Amino acid sequence: MPETNKPTILGAIAGDVIGSVYEWNNIKHTAFDLFNHRCTFTDDTVLTVAVADAILNNTDFGTTIHEYGNHYPRRGYGGTFSQWLRSKNPEPYNSWGNGSAMRASSVGFAYDNIGTVLQKAKESAVCTHNHPDGIKGAQAVAAAVFMARRGKSKPEIKEFISGKLGYNLNFTLDSIRDGYTFDVSCQGSVPHAIRAFIESSDYENAIRLAISIGGDSDTIACITGGIAAAYYKNIPDDIVKFVRGRLDPELLEIVDEFDEKYG
Repeated sequence: MPETNKPTILGAIAGDVIGSVYEWNNIKHTAFDLFNHRCTFTDDTVLTVAVADAILNNTDFGTTIHEYGNHYPRRGYGGTFSQWLRSKNPEPYNSWGNGSAMRASSVGFAYDNIGTVLQKAKESAVCTHNHPDGIKGAQAVAAAVFMARRGKSKPEIKEFISGKLGYNLNFTLDSIRDGYTFDVSCQGSVPHAIRAFIESSDYENAIRLAISIGGDSDTIACITGGIAAAYYKNIPDDIVKFVRGRLDPELLEIVDEFDEKYG
């Protein structure tokens, strides 16, 4: 384990791992056990690491995502994405789902101006999610991570995401929690994940808030966790230890290499 806590994509991965047991067993409160023995990494983690690997090694996003998905089968991929993985000549399928957003946090850590972040987020999305909503979801997550790590305030991040990308963030989690249901669209999950970050007081609280609304819990927490790690610049050591213990050495190698370069 690295001696210093300088988290990058581990923030997103921790959200996925902690949220994994609640995706199909939604809860509507924050007083839950972070360290459930059934927690595991899902497709969110696999593809987050894939995008990070592509950035580190300057490889094609689509090719690298395809390789990772096939190397880690049965991790909760959606039906159309699974068909894409089985294809020998995979083509984008106009998806507006949140799969593009869940894997985009590394883009926000790796590049040093917002124009490049938005372009690279688009490139990371369009190999599968070439629908405008799929692209926008990836760009929103990457932009939020970029701004958070550069020290922008929550109001500044909110204003950019709302103004530039058009997501309505003028709601509270309390106002939507009871009626919120499972929604895998970017439009129906990315704003909610960003809102969880905005309302949070620290990294752990961000993850608890993200999971507390229910829905696609691991993906929402993955998105929230990436932004929260960039903003708070610290993940509690007990969470780091727990999550690292759920990852295999190949994934950890990329996580650590990415932290070393961009942390």
